[in-house]
Amino acid sequence: MADRGCPLEAVPLPAEVRDSLAELELELSEGDITQKGYEKKRAKLLARYVPLIQGVDPSLQAESRTPGPCQTAAAAPRQPKARPLNSRDERFRSDVHTEAVQAALAKYKERKMPMPSKRRSVLVHSSVETCTPPDTSSASEDEGSLRRLGQLTSAPLQSCPDVEPWLDRAFQGSSTSSSASSTSSHPGGRPAVPSTASALAATPPGLAAHTHVALHSAPPDVTTGLVEHSFCERPQVASVRGVPRGYRSSILETADGVPVSSRVSSKIQQLLNTLKRPKRPPLKEFFVDDFEELLEVQQPDPNQPKPEGSQMMVLEGEPLAVGTSWPPSLLAALQQWGTAQPKAPCLTALDTTGKAICTLTYGKLWSRSLKLAYTLLNKLTSKNEPLLQPGDRVALVFPNSDPVMFMVAFYGCLLAELVPVPIEVPLTRKDAGGQQVGFLLGSCGVALALTTDACQKGLPKAQTGEVVTFKGWPPLAWLVVDGKHLAKPPKDWHPPAQNTGSKTAYIEYKTSKEGSTVGITVSHASLLAQCRALTQACGYSEAETLTNVLDFKRDAGLWHGVVTSVMNRMHVVSIPYALMKANPLSWIQSVCSYQARTALVKSRDMHWSLLAQRGQRDVSLSSLRMLIVADGANPWSISSCDAFLNVFQSRGLRPEVICPCASSPEALTVALRRPPDLGGPPPRKAVLSMNGLSHGVIRVDTEEKLSVLTVQDVGQVVPGANVCVVKVEGTPYLCKTDEVGEICVSSSATGTAYYGLLGITKNIFETVPVTAGGAPVSDRPFTRTGLLGFIGPDNLVFVVGKLDGLMVVGARRHSADDVVATALAVEPMKFVYRGRIAVFSVTVLRDDRIVLVAEQRPDASEEDSFQWMSRVLQAIDSIHQVGVYCLALVPANTLPKAPLGGIHISETRQRFLEGILHPCNVLMCPHTCVTNLPKPRQKQPGFS
Repeated sequence: MADRGCPLEAVPLPAEVRDSLAELELELSEGDITQKGYEKKRAKLLARYVPLIQGVDPSLQAESRTPGPCQTAAAAPRQPKARPLNSRDERFRSDVHTEAVQAALAKYKERKMPMPSKRRSVLVHSSVETCTPPDTSSASEDEGSLRRLGQLTSAPLQSCPDVEPWLDRAFQGSSTSSSASSTSSHPGGRPAVPSTASALAATPPGLAAHTHVALHSAPPDVTTGLVEHSFCERPQVASVRGVPRGYRSSILETADGVPVSSRVSSKIQQLLNTLKRPKRPPLKEFFVDDFEELLEVQQPDPNQPKPEGSQMMVLEGEPLAVGTSWPPSLLAALQQWGTAQPKAPCLTALDTTGKAICTLTYGKLWSRSLKLAYTLLNKLTSKNEPLLQPGDRVALVFPNSDPVMFMVAFYGCLLAELVPVPIEVPLTRKDAGGQQVGFLLGSCGVALALTTDACQKGLPKAQTGEVVTFKGWPPLAWLVVDGKHLAKPPKDWHPPAQNTGSKTAYIEYKTSKEGSTVGITVSHASLLAQCRALTQACGYSEAETLTNVLDFKRDAGLWHGVVTSVMNRMHVVSIPYALMKANPLSWIQSVCSYQARTALVKSRDMHWSLLAQRGQRDVSLSSLRMLIVADGANPWSISSCDAFLNVFQSRGLRPEVICPCASSPEALTVALRRPPDLGGPPPRKAVLSMNGLSHGVIRVDTEEKLSVLTVQDVGQVVPGANVCVVKVEGTPYLCKTDEVGEICVSSSATGTAYYGLLGITKNIFETVPVTAGGAPVSDRPFTRTGLLGFIGPDNLVFVVGKLDGLMVVGARRHSADDVVATALAVEPMKFVYRGRIAVFSVTVLRDDRIVLVAEQRPDASEEDSFQWMSRVLQAIDSIHQVGVYCLALVPANTLPKAPLGGIHISETRQRFLEGILHPCNVLMCPHTCVTNLPKPRQKQPGFS
C-alpha cells in the first residue's frame, strides 16, 4: 500500500493493520471522519512501524516496485547516417586548451571521484529523501530544500500532508524537479561531482518524450510518469489536483478542504471550486510575486576578485584625414569610375572549379545599375501608378555564388533612392530562421524581391507555377534583374539620387540571441564615413586587388568587398562558399594568381587551408600586405592565426600581415589591427584568468594554469571614432581599467536605428555613458556594439566575447564560445563532429542554465557517447567551475544550419525549448546547476 508517497511497500504490515487503514480511508471518502481525525487514527495504527520505515534502503524501494516501461523496452536500433560534407568545420581549436582539458580530467582521476552513473529507468520511484518535504517546524530556513535519509521527525507520516506548495510550484513554474541522486555539495553550494541525468524531471516541455536518462529512447508516457511520481499531497490547494501515482487512496480534496469521492470528475470539481471563488482576486494579488521570495538568492562570494583599477577614460581614435581627394559620395564615385575608367575591372566571380566565370567592369556596373534604377522607377506600375516610390524597401535575394548581379541590384536600388534589404535565398518552407526573416520583411513593408533568373527557377513553386509564399512572409512580387529584363533609359534621364545624406541607404538584418530578427538601418552618410575610415585604416589605393572569402551581402564582406572597393576603384575577387568547401586552398591560389594585396577571411578559412595545404609547394603569399581576419573578435581565432603563420611564413607570409578586426552590425567596424607601415603598434597577447573573467575583471595569469584564456588584440579604434567600455547591465557607468564591459562607439560611421523599433533603438544607438559621479562623458551619443572587452596597452582593443553568447549563471559570466572550445577538446573526433555543436542558455528558476547540443557520429556507440558526455561535464566543471544543465546528442546532420555553414544557434535553442530537437542521447544534471531551489515556507502560527 502506498501511503502518501512514503515507502510502506517494503514494510511488512499485519493484515489487520492494512484492513484498519482501508476502513479509515473508506470513512474519510464517505465523510464520516474529518481529515484531521483520519490522520490521528492512521498515525496511531502505524506508530510501531515507524522505525522500520525510517530504515528502508532506497535501493530496496526501487527493487520492490514494478519495473517501468523504460526498463523493459529495448532500445530501437539506430540507422547509420551518411557523414555530412562539411566535416572539416573546426571553429575552436587550441592545442594549449586541449592540454589544459586533459590535465583537468586527469585531476578528476587523481581525486578518485565517481563518474556519472546511468539510471535504468526514470519511472523508478524516488527515495524517502525525495518524497518527504522539509519539516519547517524543526528545520531552519537556511537548510537545503531536500531532507536526507534518516532526518524525518518523530512523526514523519504525519508530516506528509503538511507539504508546503514550494515543490509543486517550482515544478509547474519551471519544469524543474530535484534529482533523486545525491545532492551533496561543496561549501559554496556547488555539487562535488556532476552526477547523472537522474533528474529528467527537469526536462523542458516536450523534450522528455524523446529522452531517457540511461541514454535510451523513452516510451511516450515518460512525461506522465515524471509529473505524477514523488509528490506529496497538500491539505489546502487552490483546486483539485491529479492524484500522484504513489497514491492508492481514493481521496481528493476541494479548495475548502472537504474530502470528496474520487468517483467525481476532478475537472467538474475544479469547475465547481472555481465558481465558488470571487470572480476577481484582490487587487494586491496582481502585484505580489511570492515565488520570487521563495527562490534562494545567490550570495556573492566574498573572496571573488573585484576591479581595482582607476576609472577608464574615453579613447579617441585618430581623426579622419582632411584634404584627401575622396569622391563626395559613394554614388558619385560609382559614376566617376563608370565614365572615366569604364574598362577597369571591378569584380571577378569564380565558379565551383576556381575558374573566372565573369569579370564586371566599372563601366558595366554603372550602365547596368542605371538600367535597373530606371526600370524600378518607370516600368513597374500598378493601376497606372508607379509601384515603387523613393524610400521604399526592396528585398535582394541572391545566392552566394552570384556577387555580380547582387552588386548591380545593390547600386541600382541606391541610384533609384530605394532601400535594399539583402536576405538569404529561401530554399524550403522550413529554412532555419525563415519565419523571422519574413517578419522583418513584413515590418519593413517589402513588396518586391529582386533576384536572377537562375535563382528564381530554383525557388519552391506553387501549383500555379508562381513562387510560393513562405511561412511568415508577406506577399512578394518577384523581379528578375538579368540584362534582358531591364529597359534602357533615355539619354536625358538621370537618377534622382546624388547625395542623400541622412536618408537610409540599406538595411542589414541581425538575429538576436532569442531568435528574433531585427533590421539595422545604415544611412548614406554612415556608409560614406565607413568607406573613408576603412580606406584610411587599411591604406587602400586605386586598382588594388582584394580577395574576398566572406559573404558579400552583409557585414565586413559588404563593407570591404562591395562598398569601399568601389570608393577606391579596387578589383575584388570573390570566392564562393561552395568553392571553399570543394577546394579550401582556392583563396590562396587566387591571391597568388591575381597578386592580391589584401585578403578578407575568417579563422575557419585559415584552418581549412592548413588541412589542405599538404603537398602544395607552389603557393606564395608574399604579395599580401594585409590579411584581414573578420572574426578576430572571437578569442579562439588566435589559434588559427598562429598555426597559419607557422605554416605559411616559409611561403612568403610576414607576421605583421595578419590583421584581426572587430565589428558588429550595429556599430559596423569598431577596431582593426594595422601593419607597422600604417602606424600600428606591435601586436599584443594576454593570458587571462577565466575565473576573473567570470566575475568581470581582468587578471593576468600564467599559461601553466588550467583555467586561462589567451586573447589577441583586434587593433586600434577606426579613424574618426571614440570608444569607451561601460557596465553590461543597468546604468552605463564607465568601467575601471581592469574591468570587462560592453564596448561602445561614438562615430558617424555606425548604424542609425533598428527599423521600426524606437524603444530598443534608444537603448542601443543613443547610449550616454556616465562617470561614477553620474556626469555624461560626451555630448554625443554612443552605440553599443554587443562586444565584451577592455582597452589594453598601447590603446589596443581586446575582445573576450559577445553579448549574444553571454550566459550569466549564479552571478558569474560564461561565454558560449569558451564552453564550446572546452567540449571540443575532449577527444571529439571519435564521437561528435567538429563545428556541429551549439551552446546556449535557457532560463530555469529565473537564472541561466547551460545547454550543450552536438551532432553525434553514426558509428559512435551508446556507451562511448555516454563516457564522452561524462568527461565533457567534468572538463567544464574543472575549467569553468560551472555545471551543465543538459547535454544532448542528436543524429548527424540534423541540427539547423546557418546559410554559410555552422549551426543556427537561435533555431537550435528554439527547438530545444519546444521539445522537437529529437536527441538520441541525453545527459541531464539539473542538481549540479539549479542551486536556487525554492525555500520551504514557514508554518503559520496556530496551524496544526
